[in-house]
Amino acid sequence: MSHHPTDFKGSVTDALREVIEGAIPDSKAEVTGGGGHFTIAVVSPAFAGLGMLASQRLVYSAIAHLMKGDAAPVHAVDSLTTRTPAAS
Repeated sequence: MSHHPTDFKGSVTDALREVIEGAIPDSKAEVTGGGGHFTIAVVSPAFAGLGMLASQRLVYSAIAHLMKGDAAPVHAVDSLTTRTPAAS
């Protein structure tokens, strides 16, 4: 895993999970990774009727503030999956 410099204090994986679950109704997010690179899987009924890109845009809009700037705690999302509870 690469090193990615950041001023962020605390757990980035916890911050990602909390902000996603706070922004997307009834969601459950699993976040793994570190060094600026993360894998995210989100399950939510809010994705029903949405295509893959629309679902992923919801997640990216929730975490955008953690990806801004030269010292952002999130450098890349290596994998992002979104599903409804029925598809899990």
